[in-house]
Amino acid sequence: MILPDKNFKLNVSSEIGDLRALLIHSPDNGLGRVVPSKAQDWLFEDIVHLDSMRKNEYDYYIKLLLYFLDPDKIKGKLKEIDARENNRSFFKPDNKDFYASDKVIEIQTLLADILENDDIRNKLTASVCAIESCNYRLQQKLTNTAPVELARIFISGSLDSNEMIFAPIPNLIFSRDIGIAINNYMLLNKPAKKARSRETLLARYIFFNHPLFADYRDNILEIPETVQHFLRPGEDQDEKTTLEGGDVMMISPEHLIIGCSERTSASGANEAIKLLFAADIVKKITVVKIPHRRDYMHIDTVFTQVKRNVWVVLHSLAVTQSPAEDSEPIAWLAEKKTKEKDRTDIIQFEKGRKKPRTFNCLEDLLTDISQNDLQSQEETKFIYSGNDTFPYDAREQWTDSCNLLAIKEGVVLGYDRNDKTIEAFKQNGFQVIKVKDLLRKFENDELDPQTMRNTLILMPSAELSRARGGFHCMSMPLQRDSII
Repeated sequence: MILPDKNFKLNVSSEIGDLRALLIHSPDNGLGRVVPSKAQDWLFEDIVHLDSMRKNEYDYYIKLLLYFLDPDKIKGKLKEIDARENNRSFFKPDNKDFYASDKVIEIQTLLADILENDDIRNKLTASVCAIESCNYRLQQKLTNTAPVELARIFISGSLDSNEMIFAPIPNLIFSRDIGIAINNYMLLNKPAKKARSRETLLARYIFFNHPLFADYRDNILEIPETVQHFLRPGEDQDEKTTLEGGDVMMISPEHLIIGCSERTSASGANEAIKLLFAADIVKKITVVKIPHRRDYMHIDTVFTQVKRNVWVVLHSLAVTQSPAEDSEPIAWLAEKKTKEKDRTDIIQFEKGRKKPRTFNCLEDLLTDISQNDLQSQEETKFIYSGNDTFPYDAREQWTDSCNLLAIKEGVVLGYDRNDKTIEAFKQNGFQVIKVKDLLRKFENDELDPQTMRNTLILMPSAELSRARGGFHCMSMPLQRDSII
């Protein structure tokens, strides 16, 4: 069992403070069982090659996180970890040689921990079997399964190497979507799609029952449904109360951003605002409404923060559309259509203020955050997806050029395939280094993670990018240092 770290604190007050602890989930066998006919239903854009995703891509993410957050687990051991004969045992949650960090925390190990309790195992098994329509005999069999193995089954959907008993939950690698830390509170999500129901259930049990979060159980927030929601007609998302973590950004101790997107509804944002203001957790919440399109999905697919005064953004959604200059009538007609369909609306609510504030465009909002919330004395800068060059801006946004994770201020992780965005980082004074080279430098004491500044770390992405999510999605920060 992973015992609570006496130094563990749930506290996230920014997007860029030094990362101290986070929750992740490594690609499990369920990802290797996604079939083309169900990929869309399971919210995956494509099928992936699991071994390549693990060995050639995600394992580097784990190693990098450990060097920054928990170096004793990896420093001086890289050759042994990578040895072929060890068959990746270091990365397997159900293996005795698993890295088992209390700073780079694996969801599957927390699940196995709580399943040691007979009462929790019985209740959670019954709940999983209910939502997955399992028969009673299978429920009894699962109840009597060892906790470590049962945790694997609940996540992968597979009873053994051949038999699938229910659908996998491949989106669990996007751990941010199941919840978001807001100061020392945890806001649990309400997913828009049925495919994410099981992972939401597992997350709820983990946060309310694992000893790691024992001191924060009164700080776990769940968004309520609207009154008499069961009477509303139809299943239109606009009528449902939904919210996912990719649409929530903790900007400063008193300021939160919530996106209204394909996955987070206006009702979800409304209920979250009322809940957070009532509990006096933040003073200001800005709602960013983006077009409900698959290529955007969440607000963190169109912008993330790099430094106090630096943001990476999709230019077409970040600025106010200029009037058409073309003399042909079609230019004016197309302009009007774009404004109606693809515009970004920004409304800022402040506790105690009756009338909300609005912003003309995303760049105005982010500049205001940098200067006023984060007290930056430098000019606010924007690094654009695809270096703001068509068609690379849209192509690279699709492969998560804007979806970056800050390990510390100015040191971010992104995919190696977004060439034009990488050029833009270089033009803005950032060092760029491939993760393989960086790990070698760490291991050979040629570079210290704690002294790194203004760096884009390039992560291999041939398979991970098929899943339509970057490292911002693949992280749930639990603790960051304060920056103000």
